[in-house]
Parts: sequence; structure tokens; C-alpha cells
Amino acid sequence: MMSKSSNNDPNSTEELEEGSRSILLGIASQLTKGMDLHRVTLPTFVLEPRSMLERITDFMSHPDLILNAGKIDDPLERFIAVIRYYLSGWHIKPKGVKKPYNPVLGEYFRCRYEYPDNTEAFYIAEQVSHHPPVSSYFYSCPEHHILIAGDIRPKSRFLGNSAGTLMHGESHIILTDRHNERYEILMPNVYARGILFGTMTLELGDSSKVRCVTSDLSCELDFKTKGFFSGQWNSVFGKIKKESTQEVLCEITGQWSNELYIKYCKTGNKELLFDVKASTIQPKIVTSEDEQGDYESRRLWSKVSTAIRNRDMDTATAEKTLVEDSQRAKARDREERGHTWQPTFFNENNDEYTFKGREGMTQLDDPIKTKEYLQQVIFAKQSNNDTNNQ
Repeated sequence: MMSKSSNNDPNSTEELEEGSRSILLGIASQLTKGMDLHRVTLPTFVLEPRSMLERITDFMSHPDLILNAGKIDDPLERFIAVIRYYLSGWHIKPKGVKKPYNPVLGEYFRCRYEYPDNTEAFYIAEQVSHHPPVSSYFYSCPEHHILIAGDIRPKSRFLGNSAGTLMHGESHIILTDRHNERYEILMPNVYARGILFGTMTLELGDSSKVRCVTSDLSCELDFKTKGFFSGQWNSVFGKIKKESTQEVLCEITGQWSNELYIKYCKTGNKELLFDVKASTIQPKIVTSEDEQGDYESRRLWSKVSTAIRNRDMDTATAEKTLVEDSQRAKARDREERGHTWQPTFFNENNDEYTFKGREGMTQLDDPIKTKEYLQQVIFAKQSNNDTNNQ
């Protein structure tokens, strides 16, 4: 039931063997078009061995594109730096159609980064709701005055030979230095193509938008899906506009999996915006599994991930079932006891989630003190999640 893929395939396509395809056909026969897939149990051979909470860190993979954005004086060039950074994270994906684990309620992933200029950044994500699924996340590099925060609220639908994940939720990139700018980001949707016949691949589709009210700039991005007979994989087209006048300042073209270009409309000059082949992924620093909490992502899914990497899908399925059955049992127990689950790292207010440490950060004007504060808040031993899930 293994799949075949080519390491030379820049579009990360995959052809499934017949046994695996038959399993997917069996599942699809029980579905109706437009059906919500969140509660459908997927076979482990379509799973990527990591949680969605860790998958979000792909967007922090190229810090060199954003760390010095606050030092750029020109508002348009700052905006372009943010666009470049936002578009740089999509190319990191496995072959074919591989879905990260759906995080269980209370699951969390945390890591930190050490950059070449001796600065540090911190990341924390938590599954703050299960029905409906909501993943909240927070990233900060105090010494470069950058915050990234938001949540992902996916809604999956069966579409026949494909499945679509509607990426609800919103991300914010905040430059907290002298510019004090907030960039609002709406995600494109994700489509798994060829799940019943043909070539399997993940595509981005539909529209996305980046907006900064302070600088009066916005960028509307159109992620184009490949046609059956024509078109190109992973194409994107965007326009950067001055919002008050709707004047188009720049156009973005290319492939988010390869090369992206930007053209300045006033001059006609076209420049390379981002080149995947020339990029380097910044490594994460993650606490070893034996020192993690029971609900920390890598430890929680450890046996499943090991089995998937060993291509032992029977064991992966059994271990995944144990994780999910345990989650359901604890949810029933909380309901019987009248216990309301509360997130450990995030506060909820009118269905909006904010990092609990954010308020404490605003009281610190020294980046070094802020860094020490985040280290303590995020990496101090946390037991609330494990207690809440008992």
C-alpha cells in the first residue's frame, strides 16, 4: 500500500499503488459531495507524521525575509517584505496528498529559534477547540520587534475526486517598533487533488489578502489551480494597491513552489521576489520528547509518527486509534463531571483567542527582558493541559 513519488518532481505529485487507491475508493463510496470531512477517519498512508500545530511553523521558515522589515523606511517596500515572507512558507510540503494530524483538544507545540545575528524567537500553538477545530498560535522575536499571531479554523469538504479545506481564521504580522504596523492576512484554501484517480497533489486555490490599514496598502492574491488539460501548477497572481485610490502599484506573478516575481507598475521594472531553490529553511529547536508534556505534539503522536516513518501502517493505525479513543473518553468524562476545559496558553473572549503572555509583554520595554519573560511563560513546565484532559 505504499506510494511512488519522484524526488525530481518540483510539484510534489504522487501516484498511489492500487491497494491504497482501493481503500480511498471504499471511503469515498460512503461520502456525499460537499460532506464535512472533519469526522471522517483517514487512512494513515495519507498522513504526514506531524501535527497541524507544527505545520504552522512552516511560515516561520525564512526569518531572513522579515526580521529587518521594521528598519525599512519606505512603506511600500516594508509591505513587499511582508508579502515576500508570507508567500515563502507554502512550498514546504510533502509529496502528493499528505495531511498533518488533526490536533486533539489541549494539544500544544512549542519551539524556539536561534538566528545568525544571535537573536531568538519563540513559538507556541495550542488546539483551543475541537468542535469546531481551532488552532491558535503565537510567535515573537522581541529583539526584532516582530509578532505573528492568529488562528486556523479549517473546514474540509469532499468534492468528488478532490477534497477542499476552507482555511477560515486570520493571521496578523505586527511590527511593534517605530512603525507599529499590523498586517492582516487571510489564507487561501487548500485542495487535495486526484484522491480517487489520476495524480495526487496538494494545491492552493481561490483568493487571499494581505492588508495594512496604517500604510493604506493591500495585496489581493489569486492562487490558481491547474486545469485538467492546461495551466501550470502552483501559479499565483497578485496586485498591490493603495487602498484609498485603488491605484495598482505592483504586480506579483510566478509559482509559489518555484520562483515569484514582482513588477513595479510605474517603472515597469520586474524583479525576482522569492526563489525557492535559493532559500534555506531555518531549523526549529524543540525540547526532546522524553522531556515534553503528555499533550505536547511530538510526544503525543510519537508512536504514530515512528510507525509512519517505518512504513508500518497497521501499527500507525492502531496507535492513532488509541490517541483518538483516549481523547473521546476524556471528553465524555469531563461532560459527566460538568468540567469545562480551558486552554493553557490562550485566553478566549467572544470566540477570539489571544496569547496569555501578551499582556505581560506590553509592560516590558526591554527586548532582552521580554525574551526572558517569553522563555519562562512558554517553556516553564506546563501541566494544565494534562490536568484538563484527565
